[in-house]
Amino acid sequence: MQFHFFHPIEVRYADIDAQHHVNSARYFTYMEQARAAYIQSLGLWSGGDFSAIGIIIAEQSCSYKSPIHYRQAIEVGVRTSRIGTKSMVMDYLIRDGDDQHEMASGQTVLVAYDYRTEQSVAVPQTWRDRILEYEGDQ
Repeated sequence: MQFHFFHPIEVRYADIDAQHHVNSARYFTYMEQARAAYIQSLGLWSGGDFSAIGIIIAEQSCSYKSPIHYRQAIEVGVRTSRIGTKSMVMDYLIRDGDDQHEMASGQTVLVAYDYRTEQSVAVPQTWRDRILEYEGDQ
């Protein structure tokens, strides 16, 4: 499966650690930024009320391939690779914005969640339909 969606990331000075490259924890922030942009681009969230998103992270991982440096142009690819009854798996590709070489990859397991009742719920059919329309059959 390929990535149809990429989100540019500005590497900030505050992202750099004592080893003079992006701190490993920031990779998760970059994936989070790209995930929010992906969900907004699909028309599933307006970017306002966070409780309206209806997802919560159950698991996340990142494999680091090469360091990212201050002011380096990078972009994060996002795709939904699986939609279950109550959860979805999203994959991420962090790559150099100029030569496109892979710098990291990651994955999150997101659970559809009702913040009012504090319980997992079924993935909304509107989400399922829109994601499958965008990504193609899983």
